[in-house]
Amino acid sequence: MTHHRETPSGWRRPAGPAVVAAVAGVAGWGFHRVFPGTELLLAVVPAALAPAFVAALTSRRPLWLALALDVVVWLAGTIPLYQGLQPTLLADVANSWQALLTTLLPAQPEPQLLVLVHTLVWAAATIGAETLARTRTRIAAAIPAIIVYGVALLLGVDGEGSNLPVAAALFVLIAALAVLRDDRPPVWLLAGIPAAAALAALALVAGPLLPIAGQPYNPRDNADLPPPVRVDSVSPLDRVSAWLQIPDRELFTVKADKPLNWRLAVLDRYDGVRWTSGARFQPTGGRVPDGDWTGKTETVRQKVTFDGLPGTWLPAAERPEEVSGVRGLAVDPESGALLAGAKPAKGFSYEVTSLVAEPSKEELLAATPVHDPNLTAFPAGPQEQLFRRLAQEATKGADAPIKQAYRLQSYLRTNAGYDVTAPPGHSLKGLEFFLQTTHRGTSEQFATTFALMARTLGLPSRVVVGFRPGQASGGIYHVKSGHVMAWAEIKFDKLGWRPFYPTPDRSGAKDDHDVVSSAIEESEQLEGEFGQGGSDKPKTSKPQATGNGEEPASGPSPWLIAAVAGGVLLVGCAAVVVALPWWRRRTRRRAQGPEQRVLGAWWQTCDDLGLKGQYALTAEDVITRHDGDTRHGGHLRTRHNDEISTHLRPLAEISNYVRYAPDAVTEDAATAAWQRSDAIRRAVRTRTPLTTRLRNRLLLR
Repeated sequence: MTHHRETPSGWRRPAGPAVVAAVAGVAGWGFHRVFPGTELLLAVVPAALAPAFVAALTSRRPLWLALALDVVVWLAGTIPLYQGLQPTLLADVANSWQALLTTLLPAQPEPQLLVLVHTLVWAAATIGAETLARTRTRIAAAIPAIIVYGVALLLGVDGEGSNLPVAAALFVLIAALAVLRDDRPPVWLLAGIPAAAALAALALVAGPLLPIAGQPYNPRDNADLPPPVRVDSVSPLDRVSAWLQIPDRELFTVKADKPLNWRLAVLDRYDGVRWTSGARFQPTGGRVPDGDWTGKTETVRQKVTFDGLPGTWLPAAERPEEVSGVRGLAVDPESGALLAGAKPAKGFSYEVTSLVAEPSKEELLAATPVHDPNLTAFPAGPQEQLFRRLAQEATKGADAPIKQAYRLQSYLRTNAGYDVTAPPGHSLKGLEFFLQTTHRGTSEQFATTFALMARTLGLPSRVVVGFRPGQASGGIYHVKSGHVMAWAEIKFDKLGWRPFYPTPDRSGAKDDHDVVSSAIEESEQLEGEFGQGGSDKPKTSKPQATGNGEEPASGPSPWLIAAVAGGVLLVGCAAVVVALPWWRRRTRRRAQGPEQRVLGAWWQTCDDLGLKGQYALTAEDVITRHDGDTRHGGHLRTRHNDEISTHLRPLAEISNYVRYAPDAVTEDAATAAWQRSDAIRRAVRTRTPLTTRLRNRLLLR
């Protein structure tokens, strides 16, 4: 009778696949920092459970049949995600990891992203379940799930929440799997699992104290962001003059704690004809990365409802912190600008939480501009000399960067007039005509002129298009097309972007723009502070450009780190594979007392014969099994079996003698037992193909 392997019986048979499914499912739940909603369960649960059922049903069938059924199960599991069959399924699986690396967490639970989690959990559950069903390994079935958990850690490193409880649950489940596979009595589960839980709890406490927990590696830091794209066919800055011609058109409403400017678009690139956005929008589930300002802020909550606002830009008070209610939301981490995936329909609403910076007077007075050649670039042309000359005249005597900005703001507000009938456009030629001839314009001309003049002074600037608070009615601000306004911003070190309003008040009309009025009043007060002690303020800093605006990268490449880590892991595995059997044999050979060395020789022989862990078998049982293999073997195999039989029965007699009269065992008996065991080992190695020996060694059999 031939015995290939032991099959678990009783309650252990269904318990093993159930534990493997649980391990894969818990590893998949590690993605909760990427997808915090319940949609994650739809991707994880079917992928973890189905392969376990397939393995249980096909454990005595060929492996190819089980794998074929598993592929069908994987495909069926994607139907609930996509609400049907998806032709781009394989492309989504291939591209989803890159999409997640360029997504600001939390990610939206889109099917084309969740399919990656579904596939990883399915692969871990399939490999684990088949390994459990077809080998005698203890915890090797959990290794694929551990790899999935590692991927979840990397992709969710900057997400909210913690994965330490997930790690603790994995530890407990793997310990339970090891106890199950070791054929221990059920009482071991009652003792072993609480012990594993205690160790897991200790890890929960100690984990956050490890140095790597403070600054974990984030693969998003090295991911290639999507290139800047033109958002709408018509720039919001180009709409300013047109909106002012029809000032009563309803655009949107805002329910907010207080009146603020509602910024729409941020434009930071200028080619001499028009301002455009260099934003690198990234998908997000609602979180907006923090800006440069880390000081005092005021939290303002808004609910925005669309009426007739065109395009896909989403208005909000600066700086957005969290957005909800927008499907396909994208955000530019640098500016905080928001973008919808599709043009919002009338009646569409969403909620925004914004942090409004409140720097102190001292922080404003000490502000110094950042060094960014891209934000001080001026297009080639004869107009640059005009802009520089006028800027220098306007800021004459100002010895601090923010004082220069305030002087420039005051210069434009007092030397030109606001006129909604002024010609639109912001090309260099048009702005030259505005400065030298008409001296009349809308906020389009004032804001763009301020930004360009600031750049000639080395102040990094950009243009923002947005709206005044609007008409208040019952806590709701009704924003119309006539409330549109452009303003400029300058970026200061640690302070971030600060707004400036060079557009003068509209003559003959009541100005309901409280935000601008407060900002102008604040700037006038600060200018008074400069007059009292300007000599102590920091001087203008004009760092030299490097030519491309890029800073040299530092640190090793993440691919190099991954390659080194993989190499170290392979070397470590190889060392374990080589050293563990040698160490086990050496320990048995040098055991205390001749009786223990005889038993060690017998256990070593059982291992060599493929009966590892079955030391409870009697010597006669081992001989009977070996004789069965001899009768069913080929000629060459039978010849080597005869050699094994020559030494196996004498060794069995010595081991039986030890079992019944251990005190009478001599050193000569121990030496003879190991000589027999070594001879059997050589015969087994001779009859066993090299590939089989390598497989057994890799599986630590």
